[in-house]
Amino acid sequence: MLPVHDLVPKIEMGDTKKSGASSPSGSPSGTGRCPLPAMQSPSPFSRSPSPLSPSGNSPSGSPSPSLLCPLNNESPKSPVVDLVEEDLEVEEQEGSQGIGEEGEQKGTNEDEDTDRKRKTTSDVWEHFTRKKVNGKFKAECHHCSKLYLGDSSQGTTHLRNHLARCPRLKFKDIRDMRQQVLIRQQNKVDGTMSLNAYQFDQNIVRNNLSRMVILHEYPLSIVDHLGFRVFVKSFQPLFKLISRNTLKSDIIKIYENEREKALKMTDKNGSRMTITTDMWTSSNKKSGFMVITAHFIDQTWTLQSRVLRFVYVPSPHMKDVLAEVLVDCFLEWNIDRKLSTITVDNCSTNDAMIRLLLNKLDTSSLMLGGSMMHMRCAAHILNLIVQDGLSLIDDGIERICDSVIYWTGSPKRRQKFDENARQLRIQCTKELVLDCKTRWNSTYLMLSTALAYKDVFSHLAKRETSYTCLPHDHDWEVAKDICGRLELVHSVTEFFSGRKYLTTNLYFTLVCDLKIALNEWSLSSNEMISTMAESMLAKFEVEG
Repeated sequence: MLPVHDLVPKIEMGDTKKSGASSPSGSPSGTGRCPLPAMQSPSPFSRSPSPLSPSGNSPSGSPSPSLLCPLNNESPKSPVVDLVEEDLEVEEQEGSQGIGEEGEQKGTNEDEDTDRKRKTTSDVWEHFTRKKVNGKFKAECHHCSKLYLGDSSQGTTHLRNHLARCPRLKFKDIRDMRQQVLIRQQNKVDGTMSLNAYQFDQNIVRNNLSRMVILHEYPLSIVDHLGFRVFVKSFQPLFKLISRNTLKSDIIKIYENEREKALKMTDKNGSRMTITTDMWTSSNKKSGFMVITAHFIDQTWTLQSRVLRFVYVPSPHMKDVLAEVLVDCFLEWNIDRKLSTITVDNCSTNDAMIRLLLNKLDTSSLMLGGSMMHMRCAAHILNLIVQDGLSLIDDGIERICDSVIYWTGSPKRRQKFDENARQLRIQCTKELVLDCKTRWNSTYLMLSTALAYKDVFSHLAKRETSYTCLPHDHDWEVAKDICGRLELVHSVTEFFSGRKYLTTNLYFTLVCDLKIALNEWSLSSNEMISTMAESMLAKFEVEG
């Protein structure tokens, strides 16, 4: 008697792919259907182990391809239902290779007929929609819109596997998958508020993260901080955190985009521009940097300000070096023929720099041949005037300065000072600040803050034996009188330093008010105040 497997036609998958032959029943062998004709009568060998049964093996010891064919009337199962999503796509692409055109067309028609008859009864289809894509059935996820094999012969195991790891389904309330979150949004044109459905966008959140780092000067390593990562995951689990290198590239892209927008704005601008520039020194490396800002009125009569460059300037900061940096910036932004004035601090180096600039620029394109281009900063002139006056009263406020230095000398002293201020229920919440010799308003701020904590200094002197520079009552009276005088100068300086409004139309009025006030101070009965005012008046006449 011949073995059972010799009575059954052998089908080699490799030969089928090469020849493109169809199964004896006429259906292609690669469609997942039984390649053997249906048996009309029970096989006499049905009780013997058959190579066609699920537990049988081929003579070579490896599973036979015919294991995919059931012998009873059960629905055929796809060989790819347990594969991951990437394998499904690969199986879909390779499954049709080696199939003849005639068999392929017939198999497709059979699939369509079966799909029309069979209803989707599984609960999985509550999360998927079956649709045709390029002539093939696909199952589209309602939550992430990914496409998977949707033919009825493929089963639903791979769809369930996707639901278990779908990133959007994982963090949603399954009870109502179509519920949306409404947020209030303001119209940028008219400022009206409206309710709109919120939709998460990875790119928008990445852009906002980069702008937050720029605005608050956070370190790039913030995206690596454990606490920040935990906060973001709990706040918005769908957001994929980026590395510090990606954050750096995003910031550079924002800079390039904003620079391109500013270039287009300056090109379209038909009015002249005024330039303000100043030198800055970094606190860590003591390096010099120049900031160049352009101010102009656009077509809608709105005052615009744009930082053109923030550039490192090598030492020494001589007139030639400064003039070269400015000329390069003007040519780069194509505004060398649109200049109106250049505002700089009142010093001899800047005076020489402006003269050198006039030689390098085309004066025919400037107003009045460039004679009006040099503008001295009014706020800096006020600073020089007040500095001369304050230099004469250092002795009167010396004890107050020493007291501020003592209680800001260490964190422990600061903490002790704050504790005593709370015990005495001082309403002021400002911190003690030291004055800076190059900025007169720091002296005004130091004195005004110290006056608010007058009782705290007296209270600490009784408890701290090492504190020996307690100001006298006369010192506090002098400080109060000086602060009352300098308050006007401080408000005028702040107004001159404004960026979001025009100052030219009110400049003359404020300067006249300041001159009248100086004349009144010079007549004060307090010899220290009158001496300070006379010194300031002399400087006012020279600089003004």
